Amino acid sequence: MVGIVIVSHSENLAKSVVELTTMMADGIPIAAAGGLEDGSFGTSYDRIRDAIDEVYSDDGVIILMDMGSAVMTTQSVIEMEEEGRKVQMVDCPLVEGAVTASVDSHLGDSMEEIIEDLKTVATTPKM
Repeated sequence: MVGIVIVSHSENLAKSVVELTTMMADGIPIAAAGGLEDGSFGTSYDRIRDAIDEVYSDDGVIILMDMGSAVMTTQSVIEMEEEGRKVQMVDCPLVEGAVTASVDSHLGDSMEEIIEDLKTVATTPKM
């Protein structure tokens, strides 16, 4: 299964998104990388790297971020990834994207199929 990492400035937000997606697709490899080590708001290189390692498999890892430095810090982590590891950031709404990616991963979709599906998340009507 494709792993998913949720990167947020808030530890609580990242954990809550993981909790929500787990209710929709239990058993998928998903990890939260939110906040700084002292519990304050921010993004942590080490937390992102550790979350990737926690959910990594040959199927790959998709990373969803909230905004700003979460994107920049995630880019730094990916730049330092071992060559050949499949790790990719995807630009989409965080919560909707996390649910979509989780369900797709649970259904056995490939990383490429999930990323393609995530491209429509921002334009999918809620009502």
